[in-house]
Amino acid sequence: MSRPKPLSGFPEFLPAARIVEQRVLAALADTFELHGFGSIETRALEPMAQLARKGEIDKEIYVVRRLQAERHGAGQADRDELGLHFDLTVPFARYVLEHSGHLTFPFRRYQIQKVWRGERPQEGRYREFLQADIDVVGQDVLAAHHDVEVARVILEALERLHTEFGVPPVLMRVNNRKLAEGFYRGLGIEDHLAVLQRVDKLDKVGPDAVAGLLTRELGLTDVVARQCLQLATIAAPDESFVERVRGLGVQHDLLDEGLAELAAVLRAGASAAPGRIVADLKIARGLDYYTGTVYETELAGYEHLGSICSGGRYDSLAFDGRTTYPGVGLSIGVTRMLVPLLAKGTLAASRSVPTCVLVAIDAEETRDEADGIAARLRARGIPTEVAPKADRFGKQIRYADRRGIPFVWFGSNEVKDIRSGAQQAADPDEWLPPADDLRPSIVRA
Repeated sequence: MSRPKPLSGFPEFLPAARIVEQRVLAALADTFELHGFGSIETRALEPMAQLARKGEIDKEIYVVRRLQAERHGAGQADRDELGLHFDLTVPFARYVLEHSGHLTFPFRRYQIQKVWRGERPQEGRYREFLQADIDVVGQDVLAAHHDVEVARVILEALERLHTEFGVPPVLMRVNNRKLAEGFYRGLGIEDHLAVLQRVDKLDKVGPDAVAGLLTRELGLTDVVARQCLQLATIAAPDESFVERVRGLGVQHDLLDEGLAELAAVLRAGASAAPGRIVADLKIARGLDYYTGTVYETELAGYEHLGSICSGGRYDSLAFDGRTTYPGVGLSIGVTRMLVPLLAKGTLAASRSVPTCVLVAIDAEETRDEADGIAARLRARGIPTEVAPKADRFGKQIRYADRRGIPFVWFGSNEVKDIRSGAQQAADPDEWLPPADDLRPSIVRA
């Protein structure tokens, strides 16, 4: 059999990189749980009608069908066109509707799961990737302070990755759809979504091109188009953006509401992670279901990846014909963030295996004794394995060294640190390795 070729856009980690990923995921989950978010997991497949119903979805969806459905007779599940979910928001909306009778609202969930998109693979964009989402969902109403809360939680989580593991710091850019819509309505513009979708292209095509789109495609006057661009160029790390918007001379009640909500998010974010959040009024988020605060987050030094964490407020996440379920949430692109850091060696694992101790054996006849020592060490929480064969001790030490195992245990009463060469008498019921050696950790380049 020939060597298989990698499948583009479907990253697979070697054990050392997987250790980094697991440590990052554990830190994220721990932070989310500290704030009272409970974990859920949704199925990988959703009906195509459900997947395509939210927003402007221009990503290819992977369609799934059962190969033998025609031969063996198709049930309803085979007759429905199914696809792999391309994000975690659409399946979450279905989950809320399906399980609403068993949930307590506001419902606080986090979800760490893979998603699939059939787009052209490139750095930071993959066909299969891992996301970590948090959302707060209400019944009919959801207080504005939850927009503040999710920003605070995500900034705490990302700052923890920076301080504990050396992940580069982030900059979260926030805006508010109410602010933008109120401003446009104050200018007499009715189709605010059309303006937002074109303003969203500002970083890609520049102000002159966006102005042309606003005038040619939407029929705005040069003066109004210029005012829309003036709003989009406002950015500030503090509440000074409010006066700058006021200085443009536009008035509308919805604009006032959006300014107040955005200022509250900025205050909370600056308190949780100083220097990591700015108001940026060109942030639009292309999906049409966002109705309030919107968030995009860049990784310092990796801005070319685009946003590694984004989301917003949606006042109609789901609707069952009687009850509306508004929500607000943010999604971290874990794979988008980690793959480039691992590839460049910015992050690495201190060793590629969890094993802390290798128990050497001098003959196969003593393997049972070695297994007993290993069991006693494991009972005390020390990851331990037994040598695969009774080689000379030098070969067993080299085997441990190749795998990154720091300690080798000899007989029942000696342990050797193979990095320093130090060897000491030890009791398997009492000996402890240094805390930093107990389990592999993330090291910074």
